[in-house]
Amino acid sequence: MKEKIALKVNDILYEVSVPAHATLLEVLREELGLTGTKEGCGLGDCGTCTVLIDGKPVPSCLTLALQAQGKEILTIEGLSQNGKLHPLQEAFIEHGAIQCGFCTPGMVLAGKAFLDGNPRPSEEEVKKAIAGHLCRCTGYAKIVEAIMAAAEKMTAVKK
Repeated sequence: MKEKIALKVNDILYEVSVPAHATLLEVLREELGLTGTKEGCGLGDCGTCTVLIDGKPVPSCLTLALQAQGKEILTIEGLSQNGKLHPLQEAFIEHGAIQCGFCTPGMVLAGKAFLDGNPRPSEEEVKKAIAGHLCRCTGYAKIVEAIMAAAEKMTAVKK
């Protein structure tokens, strides 16, 4: 049996009918066609499926779509504005923090949530912020560099 739900994703309200057990990840990818969010482990351990719900990073593979009703959901597709990449996306590209790209959407969104709460982090704080995200390609150094560079760029813009 399916339930009709309304989800606000990337500032767009969607109405979909889904089984009560459907995860947010499944609905984003299969019902809404937002395939930027990837499934990694399916257990909430790798961070690959991270999206922001009300500004907080959550594993969409463990979140029921029903639980996300009435909340603001941000996926990687909603991060750029008016065709312009977010400073974090730009920094990931500039610093070579993207290899295969599989973990990148979750890593970028986790970075955004972190920088929203801590705009001037230390390198150690960045490392702690991404500790729950697994990347098998980059070795994390370039990811940390990218987040630090984005923080610098974003605080310079706010001055």
